[in-house]
Parts: sequence; structure tokens; C-alpha cells
Amino acid sequence: MSALAPTTAAGTTTMTSSATPARARPAPTPTLKKQPARIPLLQQPHVQRVMYPLLVGVVLIGLWQGLVTAMELPPYLVPSPYLMMQTLVTDWVPLGMALMVTLKITVLSFVVATIAGVLISFLFVQSKLIETALFPYAVLLQVTPIVAVAPLIIIWVKNPTAAMVVCAALVALFPIISNTTLGLRSIDPDLQSYFKLNRATRWQQLVRLRIPSALPYFFGGLRISSGLALIGAVVAEFVAGTGGSGAGLAYQILQAGFQLNIPRMFAALLLISLTGVALFVLMAWLTKLALGSWHASELSQD
Repeated sequence: MSALAPTTAAGTTTMTSSATPARARPAPTPTLKKQPARIPLLQQPHVQRVMYPLLVGVVLIGLWQGLVTAMELPPYLVPSPYLMMQTLVTDWVPLGMALMVTLKITVLSFVVATIAGVLISFLFVQSKLIETALFPYAVLLQVTPIVAVAPLIIIWVKNPTAAMVVCAALVALFPIISNTTLGLRSIDPDLQSYFKLNRATRWQQLVRLRIPSALPYFFGGLRISSGLALIGAVVAEFVAGTGGSGAGLAYQILQAGFQLNIPRMFAALLLISLTGVALFVLMAWLTKLALGSWHASELSQD
């Protein structure tokens, strides 16, 4: 039996516990979140994508300058990079105006090729019979040399700028048609069956299924066609032979060749190359902007 507690003055009894009081738990110490390891600047992918090509370019330009200086090559044969850049600065006014003309033709032809290529691809995807009947003619445009067709287009189209735009658009058209058509047809069969099960119309399948599936292919075609539009514009300028204030970089190259002004020719070629690189970078940025949040090709870091 347990012992009774002592009686108080009021005649009531109190029970005492034989157990010792529990200790108060110490307050939990706040845990610091582990900061992610900082990647060194030179190991970051976006820095490497810029740094490595620049390093290769610097090495190649250094070798070029060294060979020209060591072999004492005359400027009318191979100009040095320094002389080429000096000519680019001194002759910037005519070269800059010519660049604007070539860039205008390139952009217009690229827009025309994109719109026409997408519309043709939408037509092809509506029926396999239509694609089978018309796709060989799209291939015919690709394999026909533009140099052979450009004189006819220049004769048929009276406006020289419009004629050159048509020539350049024909060069840039096929990658848009081919890639977009492939993308519109490369859809998940299960998703297509699901749309049919829900009785989706052709328009709903096109807008909600085929177009999202075709976007990676479409932007791949844009990256190719942007460079081809520039090539087509320069070739069309060569064939057209336009001169004066409305002439492009092709005329500057021809004129420099006739005058044996090889540094100016190299400067014009440098502008064409830099324009092509800028167009490709712009298309890559648009691709990242459109697909970067959901497509595996842009999410991958490898």
C-alpha cells in the first residue's frame, strides 16, 4: 500500500508524486541551409560556349598574321588581319551602306521563305496524296542551281530588289518546307488517337497537337534557312550586277576584285560572315526563347 500524504490545515490531503519532474527540452538550434557549390566562371556552360570559339578565333588570326608577316606576302595576294580591319574602318561608309542593302534583301527573302514554307507544309500535312504529288517539286527547287535560274527571274521581275528577294527566297525555302512538314507529321500516335477519341476537328489537331510537336523542327529549319537566305541574297546580287548606291556587298567584292583592292574584298567577306553568324545566333536565341522551358533539346545541359 502507498503512504498517505500529510494532512493540511484545512483538513484536505494532498498527494505527492515520487517521480522527479521532467527536464525541459532544449530549444532546437536553427539549421543553416547548405549553399550550393559555386561553379567557377570558366566552367559555366554559357561562358564556355563563348570563350572556346573566341580562343580558337584568336589563335587562327594570330597564325594568319604571323604567316603573312614572316613570309612577307604582298597585300594584293593575302592581306593581314590588321590591314583588313584597317580597311574596314577607313572604307566603312560604302561597306556599311552595302551591308544594309544586303541585309534588307536577306531579311525580306527570309520572311517570304518562312511564310511560304509554313503554308506549303500545312497544305502537305492535310493529305498524304497532296504531299506525294507536290513534294518532288519542292525538291526540284532545292537541287536547281540558283545561278541558272536567277537571270530568268531578273528578266521576268522588273524591280531589281524584288527579283533578288525572289531568288534568295527560293534558296531558303526548302529547309522550311522539309523540316516543318516532318515536324507536323512526327506526332505521338497515342496523342493522335486521344484527339480522335475526343472527336477533335482537323483544325484542333493542327493547332493543339501538330504545331506544338513541329516547333523544334521548325526552328531547326529557321537556323538553316537564315544562312541560306544570306547566301541567296549575295548570289542574286552577283547575277544582277547592280551598282551605285543601291548595290550590296556582292558589288563591293566585284569592284574590289577589278581594282585588285584585296583588303577591301576581305573586309566585305568578313561583313558577310559576321552577318551570317549574327543571324544564326538570333535564330538560336529565338529557339531558346520558344522551347527553353519545356523541350528536351533546350533543357539538356550536355
